[in-house]
Amino acid sequence: MVEYRIDRRSGVATYVQIVQQTKQALRLGLLEPGDKLPTAREVVEATAINPNTVLKAYRELEREGLVEARRGLGTFVRKSLGAHPVDSPLREELDRWTVRAKETGLERGDVEALFTSVLDEYFKEDQGDEA
Repeated sequence: MVEYRIDRRSGVATYVQIVQQTKQALRLGLLEPGDKLPTAREVVEATAINPNTVLKAYRELEREGLVEARRGLGTFVRKSLGAHPVDSPLREELDRWTVRAKETGLERGDVEALFTSVLDEYFKEDQGDEA
């Protein structure tokens, strides 16, 4: 089951963070078709956010065809995204690179900025797409 982490300082709307984290879990294979998402109540208890925010995120995911709400049962994953890069051999290379970046004194924000700039350079045609 996915555990949402809300960063109130990020400037990203809370419901968008939930949508993005769900999509990331789908891409990584952490969520698969048939899996149940946490209930709105569970997310509220874990994150102290408004239940309407959770429901808004789940409606957005449903609108995109990624999940489906089943009355009285919960919200379930309909389809996965990506090719499950957790199993990719590139993961090991990225792990090593991240260790080197940290050893050279880069902080998380520095690594994110560097990685994002490289992604933006190589995936220009995808800019503007959602996470």
